[in-house]
Amino acid sequence: MHLIDLTPAHWNSVRAIYEEGLASGHASFETTAPAWDAWDTSHLTAPRLVAVDDDGEIAGWTALSPVSRRAVYAGVAEVSVYVRASARGRGVGHLLLEELIRRSEAGGIWMLTAGIFPENVASCRLHVAHGFRLVGRRERIGCHHGVWRDTLLFERRSKSVGVS
Repeated sequence: MHLIDLTPAHWNSVRAIYEEGLASGHASFETTAPAWDAWDTSHLTAPRLVAVDDDGEIAGWTALSPVSRRAVYAGVAEVSVYVRASARGRGVGHLLLEELIRRSEAGGIWMLTAGIFPENVASCRLHVAHGFRLVGRRERIGCHHGVWRDTLLFERRSKSVGVS
């Protein structure tokens, strides 16, 4: 397994993995994957990564979204990590998140956040394993398929960026 930068050429595979996560009902409030242009403009330009397995197939992806357009929050971003169902349990998520953290800090990001459905236990564990802490539960924050859902808010504060 190796990591490379996510480019528009990867979009069909990335979108398929995203849609697989959406179909689970526990990955996002979104119900369909957007077109490339919409996805591209809603995410930071870097870091964006895909994990490629030994067969050349994309096993997962990760990217960051800004949490606000206000300048004071320029170093705060929300994490997205998605792993193809057939690749789960092989450390793909750990590999992606570890490198995303490294590159985000190199790019000046001092805080990463993640809003995760409580039912997505694997994602909660993944984030905690990489230094995220549970900040709290956001009760009935959004309606998803006609049901009001909670999310757990996690954050990871860099120990090297924005510490002075």
